[in-house]
Amino acid sequence: MKLTSFFAISILTTVGLLGCSNQANDTADSASDTSQKTTTLRFSYYWPATSNMNTDVFEPWAKKIEADSNGRLKIELYPSAVLSEPGVTYDATVKGIVDIGSQAHGFTSGRFPLTQIAELPGISNSATQMGCIVQTLYDNGAIASEYEDSHLLFAYGAGPGALHTTNTPIRKPEDMKGLRMRHPSVVAASLMESMGASPIGLPSNDIYTSLQRGVIDGLSLPWGAVETFKIDELVKYHTNISFYSSAALVTMNKQKYESLPDDLKKVIDDNSGMAMAKKAGEVLDKEDKVAMQHAKDLGQEVIDIPDPLNNPAWRGILLKGTQQYLDDVTALGHDAHAVYKETQAASAACKV
Repeated sequence: MKLTSFFAISILTTVGLLGCSNQANDTADSASDTSQKTTTLRFSYYWPATSNMNTDVFEPWAKKIEADSNGRLKIELYPSAVLSEPGVTYDATVKGIVDIGSQAHGFTSGRFPLTQIAELPGISNSATQMGCIVQTLYDNGAIASEYEDSHLLFAYGAGPGALHTTNTPIRKPEDMKGLRMRHPSVVAASLMESMGASPIGLPSNDIYTSLQRGVIDGLSLPWGAVETFKIDELVKYHTNISFYSSAALVTMNKQKYESLPDDLKKVIDDNSGMAMAKKAGEVLDKEDKVAMQHAKDLGQEVIDIPDPLNNPAWRGILLKGTQQYLDDVTALGHDAHAVYKETQAASAACKV
């Protein structure tokens, strides 16, 4: 009996050990499966699939993140605003409707008043400079409060927004009187209105048909976007002036970012910030030069106003518009003039 009991105990012990071993292996396999699981992030933006921002910035960025994460992060790209309208992409990202979103700040009126101080006349002369300015202001905390509900990946900016019209050349502010002009932001709208124009808000994708139908007489848009959205097929005149500059962003749903393991957060972090701001700027600056030359090649008139803040015809009204915007932001309870000073300092530091 004792011998039989001994063998019985031995068999039970062995089975128990095998069971524990199998359970341990199952746990390890489960942990391994979790660590190798692919997380798919949906990225929504308004740029068309054929745009340089898509092909030269967003597509390589997505591929690099996938490679750096060994396939554990996959970014699905949704250009042309197919997942979210341009003006609500930031909020769609905050709410988790999309995981990552990109939009121009000016698409959401009043949502980013401090950031849009960087859009004022005389602050930026290139897309590279603009992206550097806004990213600097975010990094040093001057505008960070405007992004607390999301995880900002990087800011970027477009080159100066020139004026483009169908039938009326604009050589001085008075030439804007009575024109229906598509504006990209509250900053540009305020300046247009002060010159007697009627500013009209439209998504970029609607500009072409609005020009075709005569709903608008012209618009303010960076040079590269004129070619991207085929505006050069419909306009005849271009006033090459640093009228305003557009800031834009790429941000991520905060909860989605925080749900990632630390090593994947690092992959995202390593592909964010100033390097990406400058990369986007370089692509857009190159695009601006090509588009401007294309307009000239088409025989369209390009009117150059290289330094409007020192041009007697333009200086007064642009400075007045700047002061009005700062006063409006101050009335919201912000220290707009302090941020303006920081923006000017960033402009000098980021000058290309």
